Amino acid sequence: MANSKKIPEPWLSFLKALDAAATEQTRLDCIGGFVVTQRYDFARPTADVDIFELAPRAQLAPLLELGRQGGELHKKYGIYLDHVGVAKVPEDYEARLEEMFQGALTHLHLCALDPYDLALSKLERNIERDRDDVRHLARAIPLDLAILQRRYEKELRWQLGNPSREDLTLKLWIEMIEEERDGQQRA
Repeated sequence: MANSKKIPEPWLSFLKALDAAATEQTRLDCIGGFVVTQRYDFARPTADVDIFELAPRAQLAPLLELGRQGGELHKKYGIYLDHVGVAKVPEDYEARLEEMFQGALTHLHLCALDPYDLALSKLERNIERDRDDVRHLARAIPLDLAILQRRYEKELRWQLGNPSREDLTLKLWIEMIEEERDGQQRA
């Protein structure tokens, strides 16, 4: 998972076009399928770069306008930029961001949530694709389930609207990962 990994097409052309439109150094905090596929090498389709935060804020509107779904770059490359401000992420995620594709772009710095924060950002939605992503992260990293649990309890649980539901979801995810690991050990 080296930072010098090449950006594949059509992502490279899309990101270079966004980079050319940026007028200053801009950090994009990326989550979702783009991070799982590009940073953690999960072979699954995704058509967007989900960003949780973009700094400085003055760059948000022009970059979103250019890269939005249905916009000029989406029509040209079939992928788009999506600002997903509704996702809940662990409180101190910024301290653990890791830059993807370091040095590949002039103005844009795409930063990925670390694997634990990325997994926890999927907890509330918990659709099948999210569970598949978490299973992949659990295998690829491999995730330390005690760290996942501690980070949830310390940095995320208090933010959630229905924490008892997410407590159960996390418990089921941990069981799912443990069962998969047990099955791999027996095989």
